[in-house]
Amino acid sequence: MTRVAVLGLGAMGSRMAANLIRAGFQVTVWNRSPQATAPLIAAGARAATTPRDAADGADFVMAMVRDDDASRQIWLDSATGALAGMGPGAVAIESSTLTPGWIRELGSQAASQGVALLEAPVSGTTPQAQAAQLVYLIGGDADTLARATPVLSAMGSSLQHVGDLGAGALTKLATNTLLGIQVTVIGELIGMLQHAGADVGRVLEAVAATPVWSTVAGRIAGLMQAGDVTPQFPIALIEKDFGYTVQQAGSADAVPTIAAARQVFRHALAEGLGKENMTSVVKLFTQKP
Repeated sequence: MTRVAVLGLGAMGSRMAANLIRAGFQVTVWNRSPQATAPLIAAGARAATTPRDAADGADFVMAMVRDDDASRQIWLDSATGALAGMGPGAVAIESSTLTPGWIRELGSQAASQGVALLEAPVSGTTPQAQAAQLVYLIGGDADTLARATPVLSAMGSSLQHVGDLGAGALTKLATNTLLGIQVTVIGELIGMLQHAGADVGRVLEAVAATPVWSTVAGRIAGLMQAGDVTPQFPIALIEKDFGYTVQQAGSADAVPTIAAARQVFRHALAEGLGKENMTSVVKLFTQKP
């Protein structure tokens, strides 16, 4: 039986691990807060005390954590890091949203230990993770992807191979940036329409009948109009991703539109909205000026 370790059991990682268990893999889980492992243990997983312990004997080790710093800690910590527990020929799968530079560094570290790295960030939030309908944006070599395909297919519906290590991170940052810009624009438009006394729903329905509307725009607008701020993709996380995009571009001046959208999310953080869904930024624009 193929053995898979899952490191990081937040909203996404816990659902991804559950799908691996349902698909029949032998799953070991680790999370910084051990209580998050309980539902997965009940479903048949083994709990590990450290990433290194989780990786010991695993064929595949997958991480889903917050940022570069968390990723570096779980993979490379000298005492508890997962790479130290992986045997030659094992595959590391990094599914977090990270910077291309760190991914390439991690790939070099993994290769020096005989471990292949596949970067596999995902497009989709908690509903897609729950339903095993994630879209994988994959960087790495084709042979490693072929080995990992049965594991990834248990959690996703589409595997998009976009190039070498680093290309997956770039693709994920581009995806999240385009998403976030739509969030801020629709929030601003709803505020403008509301203050103008327009029937917001009716106007947006008309806009949706034109070629400029996107599928995700409809979901964003629907959540904003319903006041649903259940955290599927929290403001704090998408602001982090915008920061990585600006960093990759070299400066805010190189990406002025992206930098401006990031400021909207930073404003929302300052207003205490960081744990709410990204669509909560609409609150910044619907209050009376």
